[in-house]
Amino acid sequence: MTPAIAARLSQIEPFHVMEIATHARALEAQGRDVIHMEIGEPDFPTPQPVIDAAQSLLASGQIYYTSALGIRALREAISGHYRRLHGLDIAPERIIVTAGGSAALLLTCALLVGRDDEILLTDPSYPCNRHFVRVMEGVPRTLPVGPDDAYQFTAAMIDRAWGRSTKGVLVASPSNPTGTSLHEGELKRIVDCVAAHGGLLISDETYAGLNYGRPPETALAHSDDAFVVSSFSKYWNMTGWRLGWLVAPERHVRDLEKLAQNLYISPAALSQHAALACFSDAAYAIAEARRAEFQARRDYFATALGKIGFKIPILPDGGFFVYADVSAFTRDSEKFASEMLDRTGVAFAPGIDFGEFRAREHVRMAYAVNMAKLQDGVARLAGALA
Repeated sequence: MTPAIAARLSQIEPFHVMEIATHARALEAQGRDVIHMEIGEPDFPTPQPVIDAAQSLLASGQIYYTSALGIRALREAISGHYRRLHGLDIAPERIIVTAGGSAALLLTCALLVGRDDEILLTDPSYPCNRHFVRVMEGVPRTLPVGPDDAYQFTAAMIDRAWGRSTKGVLVASPSNPTGTSLHEGELKRIVDCVAAHGGLLISDETYAGLNYGRPPETALAHSDDAFVVSSFSKYWNMTGWRLGWLVAPERHVRDLEKLAQNLYISPAALSQHAALACFSDAAYAIAEARRAEFQARRDYFATALGKIGFKIPILPDGGFFVYADVSAFTRDSEKFASEMLDRTGVAFAPGIDFGEFRAREHVRMAYAVNMAKLQDGVARLAGALA
């Protein structure tokens, strides 16, 4: 007899965007030209100062395990980043360098989520977030959100939903898949609401820095008890380096260190030493120039999609995603995404990846490709939909 796998696996859903990506690669293998808007990965290369730092370390050959918490110099540099970006003094001792933002969330859930503990998340939201909660035997409870609230939580919504089993809340601002941020002042109200219930707050700030029209905000400005997840992948275009960080209350750092030691030993030494260069003036200048380019792409893409029948009820103000209402064309976003890929060679993600609330009437498109490809993609879609 084949041993039974863990029951939790029945609630871990496939990542449908990867199915689209696989289909897209198969078309490319047949000679088709595909425009990739399905995966949230910047098209910009890693900044040259980071490459130079990595090559220097490679030449030295000094690539060994590091502390599970990350190298001290990088923890101090991240602390300086919070001082530069937010005017906050975050002790390096509270900063844990991780093997990507996903590892930061994994550590947080392993520390905080027990069997049947309920964590509130928005619907739509990034699917891996709810799956991390479930892997730890917790209960991810999603609450439907719409454009009136910028597809984000409000403190009043959390207060109404809080129940006997609720342990905490996971917010993401800017959000994947919607590219939207919490309304101004709402993060502070959410912090206060969660504290009043004696709960915990996890703030996913992976896309912080890629903000348009307003400065980035962090939960650390309002609480020393929040757990803040961030990453080098998006603002600094270091997706394949698999490097992120977690800021936690200092009293929990030792337990998080033990978890990291056992789960993955340490983040990659090469990635950590290379990432030190992210905090140079040259790398900041590169990142800011790219942020401006992303904003120009957003301005074009959201408007162009609206002209050909997609509904964009709220302009994204962060990241590089548009969460588009396709109810004018379909009530099955999965089938729509597959058909459009076959007909036009434009790949994008169906809404069913991100929740259940009107998911089959939405798609997520990433404007992480250059302007010429965006224009070509819009033209192809316009022709097919006409």
